[in-house]
Amino acid sequence: MFDQALLKQAEDLLERYRQADKRLATAESCTGGLIAGCLTEIAGSSDVVDRGFVTYSNAAKTQMLGVSPDLLDHPGPGAVSAEVAAAMAEGALQVSRADVAVSATGIAGPGGATETKPVGLVYLGWARRGAAAEAERFVFPGDRSAVRLATVTEALRLLQGAVS
Repeated sequence: MFDQALLKQAEDLLERYRQADKRLATAESCTGGLIAGCLTEIAGSSDVVDRGFVTYSNAAKTQMLGVSPDLLDHPGPGAVSAEVAAAMAEGALQVSRADVAVSATGIAGPGGATETKPVGLVYLGWARRGAAAEAERFVFPGDRSAVRLATVTEALRLLQGAVS
């Protein structure tokens, strides 16, 4: 499923976290666990990857990560938003032993899109202990698989920059 370049990126990321003595967690919606899956494809990743949360439903985001229903429900920004991506990353930190968390929420398609939230829209969030969570907006081209794989690639890039 993951090509050699992406696996090398994951391996390098894990080594960087290992050298920094940091752990990470993932909180995923539209990727359905692919970020954690890519990281854990690397043998020995359990000393860095603390846990991965698949929160595909809004109820799971609330129950597992403590995301406020006010963010998810109307008139809030909705599940596909920077606010929810940041809350997911922060929630993953709160319920794990990780030092850094990354989250993904978006519309991989083909359904579920609106004029303001097109297929390919993804928000990635990240949080570090002791710092405010952040989120970034992306619009990835292609079909469902392409959007999900582009999200994994970008999440690994964000995680590289989040470790100090």
